[in-house]
Amino acid sequence: MHRKIGLGIASLLLISGCTGKQMVQENNQESALITLKTPTMGYSDQGFIYKGSDFLKVEIYSMGQALVSFDINSANICMSLFECMSKEQFNSKVLSPAYPPALLENIFNAQPIFEGLNLVKNSNGFTQTIKKEGEYNITYSVVSEERVFRDTINKILIKVRPK
Repeated sequence: MHRKIGLGIASLLLISGCTGKQMVQENNQESALITLKTPTMGYSDQGFIYKGSDFLKVEIYSMGQALVSFDINSANICMSLFECMSKEQFNSKVLSPAYPPALLENIFNAQPIFEGLNLVKNSNGFTQTIKKEGEYNITYSVVSEERVFRDTINKILIKVRPK
């Protein structure tokens, strides 16, 4: 009997390990048109970004149903409640292994990437152009909270247009 209860509790912890429900205040929620196109996936629809002190959750919907969600914390990224991996593993599988671990998190938080490399500030935000021969050719801009990340070498587009 105790073994079954222990097994049940362990199963629940395993399933909910990446998806703990943190409180999200209304001012830490953002509705946006989210586009995420990579060689391995492609989504473009209405979504929500939820921010907490130690987590970030991104959900992309279509016809009222969540197509995909990303739970991002300090250690890993969990996709659609089940598949969790380190940020480095996520970059290798979905984006590019040459990217820094916090890249996706920084984009959804409208923060500079690559530790602010080649950052040019303007009145409404900033832009970055970052190139490494044969690995990436990135243009990234944040203008009035709209984020556009484009890597022509790796064929990646991430766009967040707040509503």
